[in-house]
Amino acid sequence: MTKENEKRDPGVLQMKDDGRPEPDQVADAIMQGVTHSAVTAHVFASPSWAGLDLTSCVHSLRDQVKAVNGGDLAGLESMLLGQAVALSAMFNACVQRAATAMGTHPKLMEQYMRLGLKAQSQCRTTLETIAEIKNPRPVAFVKQANIANGHQQVNNGVATDRDHARGEENPFAPNKLLEGGNVARLDTRTTRASGGDDSTLETVGTRDRAANGRG
Repeated sequence: MTKENEKRDPGVLQMKDDGRPEPDQVADAIMQGVTHSAVTAHVFASPSWAGLDLTSCVHSLRDQVKAVNGGDLAGLESMLLGQAVALSAMFNACVQRAATAMGTHPKLMEQYMRLGLKAQSQCRTTLETIAEIKNPRPVAFVKQANIANGHQQVNNGVATDRDHARGEENPFAPNKLLEGGNVARLDTRTTRASGGDDSTLETVGTRDRAANGRG
């Protein structure tokens, strides 16, 4: 350990002087997701690892991020595998405590069993994630694209067929009503209502009255 590390406070983030004001450097570091995650990891890990240096945690996490960005997933796979092993240990611990409480404390046994099964489920999901990273399945993306294209084609075809069917099978389409003879007959009746037939009816009425008077 160098003299510089001996003087450095492990709980304080040390930053290199890049010529900018210190408040700007601090704000830049805080707004980065890497720094936030490193601080959170430092808070949870410090009780188990006395003297854990925060600045070293930030640098280590940045190196891991660079590796993943470059396509190296070895560190990510190691982390997931470690989490799966920890979850498996939690599962076994909860199940063992549930077995101890069986017969004497049924509610406590049920709680331990639920916690154990949740840990087991998360362990299985983590292992599946590792398997997916090691052997990705591009077929799933191809199927999704084909289904989307198929739906678009089917929908367009159905809509077109229905439109044609409606146009051919509906005898009461608006254009046929306008072109039919019913409108012409209505116009003819309206015109004839004011024609010369009314005078003929009045003459007949007069003759009838005269005939009735004679009788």
